[in-house]
Amino acid sequence: MGKSRPHRPHRGSKQFWPRKRSKRIYPRIKNWNPSQKGLLGFAGYKAGMTHIMVVDNRPKSPTKGEEIKVPATVLETPPMKVAAVRLYEKTLYGLKAIGEAWAQNIDKNFIRKTKTPKKPHAFDNLTKLLPSASDVRLLVYTQPQLTSLNKKKPELMEMALGGSVDEQFKQATELLGKEIKSEDALKEGQFIDVHSITKGKGWQGVVKRFGVRLLSHKAEKGRRKIGNLGPKGTNVKWWIAMPGQMGFHTRTEHNKKILKIGDKKTDPVSPAGGFIRYGEVKGPYMLITGSVPGPKKRLVRLSTATRPKRGVSTQPFDITFISRRSQQ
Repeated sequence: MGKSRPHRPHRGSKQFWPRKRSKRIYPRIKNWNPSQKGLLGFAGYKAGMTHIMVVDNRPKSPTKGEEIKVPATVLETPPMKVAAVRLYEKTLYGLKAIGEAWAQNIDKNFIRKTKTPKKPHAFDNLTKLLPSASDVRLLVYTQPQLTSLNKKKPELMEMALGGSVDEQFKQATELLGKEIKSEDALKEGQFIDVHSITKGKGWQGVVKRFGVRLLSHKAEKGRRKIGNLGPKGTNVKWWIAMPGQMGFHTRTEHNKKILKIGDKKTDPVSPAGGFIRYGEVKGPYMLITGSVPGPKKRLVRLSTATRPKRGVSTQPFDITFISRRSQQ
């Protein structure tokens, strides 16, 4: 009988690991909520933050019926366009694309992002492939030229649809080549998940990156470092604090509530002089509770909540005031 192998639990957390730079400046959504039908998400540009006054309608809140102040993030949500429909087949190695059909009326700015295939699949071919498909998704792109951003190059991303495969395909055929608005996918009072790329902070040391305490003033060759790398050997364990990339990570925040979906023409939201480092909100916008990861002007993706809270009211708040005080 050999000796038993010693065991101890992990030290540290792998929740946000590895801490490396994101592959691109806007995130990819891996998990969708298939229980709902229709479009399961949208995207918008972060303009800034403000505060609003609402009448608290939460049934178990100690301030029920009273007017309370709520911090809110303003996202400018110009309409998006559907560029293509893509079919997926479930395999042993995950989902595999088996066919796609592209729209004919794609914007001229789309070529700044990528080229459309020379021989895209027609819808007749997609109909033949539909029996073997397990998922139908949309390829959508943004229209940043409708915002205050000084850019024309759109962002291209996949958008999931809810319901059965036949229902997904029927809705996809209706939306191909058309514009979709934020109210087509989301509604006021709904809980959503927010996906974004955090602010990049570059290469940082262990004190700022992991919160390691400073060494004694008598420590050799500096104080902002760690005491040792663990047991003797060439393998440095993953839980040892090391300097490296900090920020520009893909992060998801769950269960943010949509406070308002509005438009500048009817309900202006920009402060006097515009948002600092962004400008005026020119078109449709969305107010979301709390803060959102990432700096201003960054694209933020929204999806229906994958693990919504139970027993929480989804009734929209009665907004009595939106602060438009100058931030200059």
